[in-house]
Amino acid sequence: MAFRYGEYHDGPDPLAPPYDVRAALDEMGDAILSGSTPVHALRDLLKRGLPGSQDRRGLDDMLREVRRRRRDLRERGRLDGTLERARALLDKAIGQERAELFPDPSDDARLREAGLDGLPEDTASAIQELSTYEWRSAAARQTFEELRDLLRREVLDSQFRGLRDALANPDPEAMERVRQMMSDLNDMLDKDTRGEHTQHDFDAFMAKYGDLFPEKPRNLEELIDMLARRAAASQRMLASMTPRQREELSGLINQTLDQAGLSEQMRRLGEALHSRRPDLAWNDPERLTGDEPLAMGDAVTALEELADLTQLETALRQDYPGARLDDIDEAAVRRALGRAAVDDLEALKRIERELEEQGYLLRRRGKLELTPKAVRRLGETALRRVFSSLDAGRRGDHDQHDAGSAGELTGSTRPWRFGDEQPIDVVRTLVNGVRSGGLATTTQGGRARVRLSVDDFEVAETERRSAAAVCLLVDLSYSMALRGTWAAAKQTALALQALVASKFPQDAVQIIGFSNYARVLQPDELAGLDWDMVQGTNLHHALLIAGRHLDRHPDFEPVVLVVTDGEPTAHLMRNGRSAFEWPPSHETLELTLSEVDKMTRRRATINVFMLAADDRLKEFVDEVARRNGGRVFSPSADRLGEYVVSDFLRLRRSR
Repeated sequence: MAFRYGEYHDGPDPLAPPYDVRAALDEMGDAILSGSTPVHALRDLLKRGLPGSQDRRGLDDMLREVRRRRRDLRERGRLDGTLERARALLDKAIGQERAELFPDPSDDARLREAGLDGLPEDTASAIQELSTYEWRSAAARQTFEELRDLLRREVLDSQFRGLRDALANPDPEAMERVRQMMSDLNDMLDKDTRGEHTQHDFDAFMAKYGDLFPEKPRNLEELIDMLARRAAASQRMLASMTPRQREELSGLINQTLDQAGLSEQMRRLGEALHSRRPDLAWNDPERLTGDEPLAMGDAVTALEELADLTQLETALRQDYPGARLDDIDEAAVRRALGRAAVDDLEALKRIERELEEQGYLLRRRGKLELTPKAVRRLGETALRRVFSSLDAGRRGDHDQHDAGSAGELTGSTRPWRFGDEQPIDVVRTLVNGVRSGGLATTTQGGRARVRLSVDDFEVAETERRSAAAVCLLVDLSYSMALRGTWAAAKQTALALQALVASKFPQDAVQIIGFSNYARVLQPDELAGLDWDMVQGTNLHHALLIAGRHLDRHPDFEPVVLVVTDGEPTAHLMRNGRSAFEWPPSHETLELTLSEVDKMTRRRATINVFMLAADDRLKEFVDEVARRNGGRVFSPSADRLGEYVVSDFLRLRRSR
């Protein structure tokens, strides 16, 4: 047998690798680190679409397509097409009858002409009077029957899509079958109301009348939804017309249903559908601006699609409280945008779902939060971006993957223990495997195989680096947000946290945020951290907390880094309250510089990263540098991370 393989066309490639949710988190990270919440960052990602994911569309792309289709539908035509055609056929029949009567000199002919002259201007009333008229002209009689057939088909098609084609040829048996279908449908709905309906009843109904429902609903709920949406669109069509048009068309509809013997059944059906789907827009007008007159069934179809697109647009915008992708109806997406859009939507849902399932996002009390795992990932991403901007010639040792994280190799080895990050000594590991009897007695391809157990593994020992107690003091005051430097400060804190955790695990790092008060910031709250909308830059309190951290690690090398955009304007009083004053009071400056002197006695060098060029701030940091011996940097916001990380690496290498 011969087999031929080719490109897979029926939807997305089932063998394609799964989407990397880490890349999705990195995309969200830019927004989160700039101050956006995880909910808004995820929403923005889903709106943009998935980068590098087989050209999958985002919600914004779908939204643009939905709006384009709404615009095209509105410009498609006018709602009064059936009414206009009915008037034309009525005028044609009357004209043919007058042509037949004109040559006849009898009084009967004149009486008939007088009757035609006295017909009501209302189309429905005129048709009602002519329904009992005995036509002299065979052509007029045929035209009038064509008019009645047209109305019957259009009225029923406006309620049941597809009946227009089923009733294309006048057939009493076909009309009787429609009457029986509506009776059985209403009986089935009544049975469902009593709780007696079964799927078997629906299957039997569809086996008998399935050809009248081209949508092929699978159960009663789908059938009800389909019929209710169309019935609501029919009501909206009437509501969208002028009062005169509405009156004429309503008269034609009622007259047609009466003549077809369907008035009562249609009334029962309309009441049942309205009671089951009151949420639909039954009487909201919708304006169509096109020039082409639409048949009644086509106009209802257009309004039905417009209603679907309006609801779909609302769901795709995702701009209401508690919005979820699950709110978007896949059936509506398929009807409006096709199968490919359903696949795109499913890909977006999978990302939202997998970010939670893989432990990056946590939904707590309806609120989306970053997990510690996600914060670590964002820190690693921020660190990679910092390293990518550093000069490789000056920072050549930061990206080595072939050395242990704790220092240089010593030449000795030891058995592997769980949690070790040192490199595996391959030679000693294989020797241990052979000694423990792991050498296979059989060969394959002329090569012996060695079976290894966990106890055989050995790691290469590395030099132990000196440990450092690291304090990063980050200004959280409102001025950081006003100057646009807050996002850079947060990214810098995350990058430094990731650097210490990965390359210097023996170090003790503490990140301290300060505004009117200071507080220790945990790694898992850094990403979602926001600035404080309060007055005060309490560096005094931050240095107090940093000093306690250094005192808890007396044998560690002290490292103090300060990121700020303003001079101290607050201090901690003896009662624990914060005192704010601007311009800074003498007491605030004196207490802050006193803590700087204490840091100097601890042998802690304070390096200050100044994010503003204020004269007061320059004067203050110059005094800090004079007293402490530290350095002062004035980086731009986009290079803050580079300055802080490179300075930290310089300090660590010097030790």
